[in-house]
Amino acid sequence: MKILVTNDDGLDSEGLQVLASVLSRRHEVWIVAPNCNRSGVSHGITMSEPLRFRVFGEREYSCSGLPVDCSITGSQGIMPELPDAVISGINRGANLGTDIVYSGTAAAARQASFAGIPGIAVSLVSEEDSGWLWEPLASFVLENLDTLVGLCERDIFVNINAPSASSWKGAKMTGISRRNYRDSILMHDGPDGCKYSFFRGGNIETSGDGTSDWDAVEHGYVSVSRVYSQPVPAEPAPGTTPVFVL
Repeated sequence: MKILVTNDDGLDSEGLQVLASVLSRRHEVWIVAPNCNRSGVSHGITMSEPLRFRVFGEREYSCSGLPVDCSITGSQGIMPELPDAVISGINRGANLGTDIVYSGTAAAARQASFAGIPGIAVSLVSEEDSGWLWEPLASFVLENLDTLVGLCERDIFVNINAPSASSWKGAKMTGISRRNYRDSILMHDGPDGCKYSFFRGGNIETSGDGTSDWDAVEHGYVSVSRVYSQPVPAEPAPGTTPVFVL
């Protein structure tokens, strides 16, 4: 296969470099990734200025923009033909449940699915003091690539999360958990007369029904989820009939 690898942690991130190296054992790999950390940018896209790309060896580029910019330009501008898959990762940290909304890693895979290209987001879950074992998850993607691509459709991408470990109990198809973030914003007055805000991450409360991505990872499994790319409409609450005034 011809594979485009990207991420939101940046070109120099270990997760991306290990993933690309492992995939290149059997496939033609192109790398187009942000030139700095772009975590948490969701599905942002650069429209008001040109993007700048730098070449680092054969088929490896850095991009001044965001993960979605890399997904679009890499697949439709830099590669000579559309890739067989866009794989985003390996992300340093979880993209479980509600995390997907904020994730630049997931957004790059979602963008590929809009164009009918199989999109796969890959994330490694670890406590900071436990170490990051990238190679096992990269090998999982390589060995299961045909199956993972087969799970993708236009407007549906695949989201993978795994605990950082040398081996797992297995791999599961999972649903999506709900995560509540207990974050806070600190406001300060600056000496220049401006106000400054500082984001402080708090505890995350996660709920699932036993078949969710979070439950699988917590119990030592690789989680594989199919995720809709397009917004899904919500029906009015039962027993209600909205009345609109013109």
